[in-house]
Amino acid sequence: MAVVFQKTRGLTDVETHYCPGCTHGIIHRLVGEVLEELGVLDEAIGVAPVGCSVLAYNYFNCDMSEAAHGRAPAVATGIKRLLPENVVFTYQGDGDLASIGTAEIVHAAHRSENITTIFVNNAIYGMTGGQMAPTTMIGQRTTTSPYGRDAATTGMPIKISEMLAQVPGATFVERVAVNTPGNVRKAKKAIKRAFELQLAGKGFGIIEVLSTCPTNWGLDPVKALRWLEDNLMVYYPLGNFRDYQEVENA
Repeated sequence: MAVVFQKTRGLTDVETHYCPGCTHGIIHRLVGEVLEELGVLDEAIGVAPVGCSVLAYNYFNCDMSEAAHGRAPAVATGIKRLLPENVVFTYQGDGDLASIGTAEIVHAAHRSENITTIFVNNAIYGMTGGQMAPTTMIGQRTTTSPYGRDAATTGMPIKISEMLAQVPGATFVERVAVNTPGNVRKAKKAIKRAFELQLAGKGFGIIEVLSTCPTNWGLDPVKALRWLEDNLMVYYPLGNFRDYQEVENA
């Protein structure tokens, strides 16, 4: 009997700790599949941050390193410079990358470090109790913005992809989502493209993935997917913001 689908070798058999309906599991699978398809599992080194994916070292079937909150790009830089033949990636949430780790991600992009960043944006601090994040939407209620985020006091939600697309050293920047089968396929294509560019030595790449957080959004999984489409995807439009081919031809 022909095998039409099977679990990727890029993931371990450990049961994840993520909440029901959370799309971290889908994103993990896509990364694992890409690493397996590119034949680089044995050479891959991931960097797990502080956040919901803090235990990612248990789930990815490759070497992993843990980083302090926000410092994953700095740790990945050190690993890649020491082991340039390895495939190095960070897997970070919005509280980690877009808040305490903003300086690290900006300067890694400016230096065009030859690493790949998977940036999961669910517009809230998930692991620590649902606080407002830099990516939280205006009017969105969190434990630290119970009346909704107010632009007058906290500013507008930060658009990481648009910001990094202006950095000369960023050779690949794309925003995707995993709310529909079609978008999942597009997300995998973008992730694979970023890793291929790293293998070709073309510099820094980041894929922002719009994700759900049903628990802290206070929604069931189906309604969370709709909220992502009706809110996050409106403010954070999907698409490619920078590609190496465009950089090369500029």
